[in-house]
Amino acid sequence: MYTCRSCEREINTASELCPYCGEDLTVLPQVVRQDGAQDSVHGGAAALAKKPSVLQRTLRWTLVLATLCGFLWYILFLPQRTGNSARAEHQAVISLEETLRALNAYADAQGGSYPQALESLGRGVQQTAQQALAEGYQLEYVSGERGENGGVSHFVLLARPQNYGYRNFYADESGILRATLEWREATAKDPPFAGNRE
Repeated sequence: MYTCRSCEREINTASELCPYCGEDLTVLPQVVRQDGAQDSVHGGAAALAKKPSVLQRTLRWTLVLATLCGFLWYILFLPQRTGNSARAEHQAVISLEETLRALNAYADAQGGSYPQALESLGRGVQQTAQQALAEGYQLEYVSGERGENGGVSHFVLLARPQNYGYRNFYADESGILRATLEWREATAKDPPFAGNRE
């Protein structure tokens, strides 16, 4: 409800005249400023309102920037400082090692030829990949081109993290596990990974 500014009784908001005191509600009341000039209520209130000081504006912007920086820190750098990264990397290493063992067993059974896809290795490798995925790592298998004998003699196995700050892993038919902390795929040029194996 709306109240009349003269008699302060509740009236309909669409009323132009107060039914109780007859006040014309379409005309804005006048206020007297300190310098003696008159303004309407809406213009006078805006004119009398103080602008925020430089200190207040600086504090507001500092608060906004601090909040933004804190949010970005939380998103980008907090995951690498928690114990979750070590656990996730450990699971990625285990998954890569188990997948490498399965790939070598497949190659031994197939005369040195690796599969075109990991699905050929069976359910155990799929479960290993799912365990890595549960810890935030996506396993990717890329088979090389078929040779003259029709078999695949080269492959690349990657473990890509979903979180910033986690290691990227690389393995190939040599069996050497390589890693990088850079936010990119690990390659054969990265140093061998020897840590966090429990």
